[in-house]
Amino acid sequence: QVSAALKEGRVAPTELCQRCLSLIKSTKFLNAYITVAEETALKQAEESEKRYRRGQPLGVLDGIPIAVKDNFNTAGIETTCASNMLKGYISPYNATVVQKLLDQGAVLLGKTNLDEFAMGSGSTDGVFGPVRNPWSYSRQYKEKYVPKSHSEDKDSNWVITGGSSGGSAAAVSSFTCFAALGSDTGGSTRNPAAHCGVVGLKPTYGLISRHGLIPLVNSMDVPGILTRCVDDAAIVLGLLAGHDPKDSTTIQDNFKPFELSNLTDVSKLSIGIPKEYHAPGLSSEILALWSKAADLFKNAGAKVIEVSLPHTRYSIVCYHVLCTAEVASNMARFDGLEYGHRSDMNKSTESMYAATRREGFNDVVRGRILSGNYFMLNQNYENYFIKAQKVRRLIANDFVKVFGSGVDILLTPTTLSDAVPYAEFIKEDNRTRSAQDDILTQAANMAGLPAINVPTALSERGLPVGLQFIGRSFQEKQLLTVAKWFEKQVKFPTIQLEEVKRHDHGVFQHQKSASF
Repeated sequence: QVSAALKEGRVAPTELCQRCLSLIKSTKFLNAYITVAEETALKQAEESEKRYRRGQPLGVLDGIPIAVKDNFNTAGIETTCASNMLKGYISPYNATVVQKLLDQGAVLLGKTNLDEFAMGSGSTDGVFGPVRNPWSYSRQYKEKYVPKSHSEDKDSNWVITGGSSGGSAAAVSSFTCFAALGSDTGGSTRNPAAHCGVVGLKPTYGLISRHGLIPLVNSMDVPGILTRCVDDAAIVLGLLAGHDPKDSTTIQDNFKPFELSNLTDVSKLSIGIPKEYHAPGLSSEILALWSKAADLFKNAGAKVIEVSLPHTRYSIVCYHVLCTAEVASNMARFDGLEYGHRSDMNKSTESMYAATRREGFNDVVRGRILSGNYFMLNQNYENYFIKAQKVRRLIANDFVKVFGSGVDILLTPTTLSDAVPYAEFIKEDNRTRSAQDDILTQAANMAGLPAINVPTALSERGLPVGLQFIGRSFQEKQLLTVAKWFEKQVKFPTIQLEEVKRHDHGVFQHQKSASF
């Protein structure tokens, strides 16, 4: 819609950029952005305006404001990974995905907040502080919220965004940008998308280049896409997908961008409901919503069958071993010599290394490095790392068998419950929380499959709840077509941001116009 408005001259790229920057300022309390590149964004918007005047826009994204998670390298803009280790680090090059967006004329507003080095499921553990879920300030939540006590501070009831791409999800959800990049290693795009009521797409491993994404787990990391509707996710995917000579894990074939058709007949579809996803801790509300969604497909004529992915119950333990092992390897590059933080300790090289890493990394990162190195010790390697790799193969084979039996798409919950209040979330440590929150999402990363969160309904507390669709490898078109059909049926409500209206009524009243 906004692309059409730009083409027709109903709104100018600079006006659109200024409105978004103004909204970023008025939603600063959300802490969604680490760096706002105001000058750069306005320059890019001006260039875009010149192209529109000449009648030569670069494409559908020309002039569209976007945001990027702060673990993608951006030339000339600080890349911190929300860590003291990289504070002040400015990359000499753009990540491939960032470059592709800029080549299409997209306007980069800034870098979004995350858990330190993307390790977490709440966007609460970064050095710049936690991200607040925009729905905490929505009319829908405020109308349903009941304080636990009279003395409860009104500001203490805000809920988390999920993570680790919470900043990107909050940025899209609060209308400060039209699309954002996240990363997804075990659910880090889909989890915050579910909690913030937006679409979160994790493409097939190898479909989008990882070059310039600061690695967490090389064998599972995928750049994720966050948008407000499925069509937008398909557009961004079409521009980002394809081979990259700088990333040997990308597909060799050319990728043809596709337009999503409106699915009218679902009778040829076979939807699988994995029984193992009825996991311990799954709220009765989400369970009911999941059943309702399955009935929706059934009543529309689709074949809905219960399927089994028997090794799912081992996946979170397996994921923990593989994840920490790769983290330990990847974090070795931060030694204080080439780039990033360097300690003043100068007794010896070893003491400088140790002090740099102690000062630069938080407890969560150091904990994962220690675990990973333990699993990789000579005496433990066979028992932990090799065994986990074998279990990973079994998990991937479970999916192959199910899809081989004629199932087209799997339908599962994305999260165990709606977003929890921050005060409650931090009662448990990061590792416990991540193990709980990744349980429904990380198997898709282990198998390298495409998956998408579609916002489905509001919970009894007035907070978003999403459901996840998992597709066959490289069958994004089918996955997104089904997700679009489902999105149309459920008609998820628009967030009504009370707080922003109070902060800046003039900016927010444009929400329903062509540009918002």
